Amino acid sequence: MTLRPDPHLAYVRPVTPRTPGVCEDCVAIGTPWVHLRMCLTCGKVGCCDASPMRHARAHALNDGHPIVRSVEPGETWRWCYLDEDYV
Repeated sequence: MTLRPDPHLAYVRPVTPRTPGVCEDCVAIGTPWVHLRMCLTCGKVGCCDASPMRHARAHALNDGHPIVRSVEPGETWRWCYLDEDYV
């Protein structure tokens, strides 16, 4: 896999998870999640696309924060929701 420069990397900031270990929105409405992703612009933790509510994608598209990273143990990849690609 060859990573190409992504123009959305300008949105990446030094952040820490706002709600480590849980999807902030799932907790608020009482729904389950599968895996967690952290917004690299604001630190919001949301659930992945395999989760029923897909909160990480919704946050990226609604708030204009396109890049997330996995916060699952042993995973270090980043994803851009606008380009639908790893960055």
